[in-house]
Amino acid sequence: MGRDSFWDFSLRIYARREVPPACLALQDEGGADVNLVLFLLYLADCGRMLDDAQVAGLDEATRGWREQVVKPLRCVRRLLKDDIGAFATDATTPLRSDVKRIELAAEKLQQFTLEMLAPPDSAGTAATSRRLAAATHLASYAARCGNWPEDALHVLVDAWADDAAARGTLD
Repeated sequence: MGRDSFWDFSLRIYARREVPPACLALQDEGGADVNLVLFLLYLADCGRMLDDAQVAGLDEATRGWREQVVKPLRCVRRLLKDDIGAFATDATTPLRSDVKRIELAAEKLQQFTLEMLAPPDSAGTAATSRRLAAATHLASYAARCGNWPEDALHVLVDAWADDAAARGTLD
């Protein structure tokens, strides 16, 4: 069986009921780029191990896109949840839907770019343990971001581990 793309992997993990709120907490409370968090889990899932410099390189390579494109789109989408002066939400809902679609396209482009920057069949080195790779990747990225909400991180790691175990790829 061929390996899933990163996008397919992300959709599968994100489809779990408890994952979206955990991702939101990591993003809003912990300053994490959820696409990068998921990519680091994906690389671990593919049996790849990155070092701190490689994790930092991925973060730096996508920082401009995240800060200049993804975050502003997210901000606009969130603003459109409520009335803005004379602009009622019932009038702005179609615009919010368009912004949401564009935000998702920007995130998908970021995911494809991450896969190009660190191909899952050759990035880093071969991992001796997928669990160790996941823990190492997340610890490295968390150190760059600051304080992540532990409960949210556990939800995401558990979802990844459950998914890997169901596919028979968790060591």
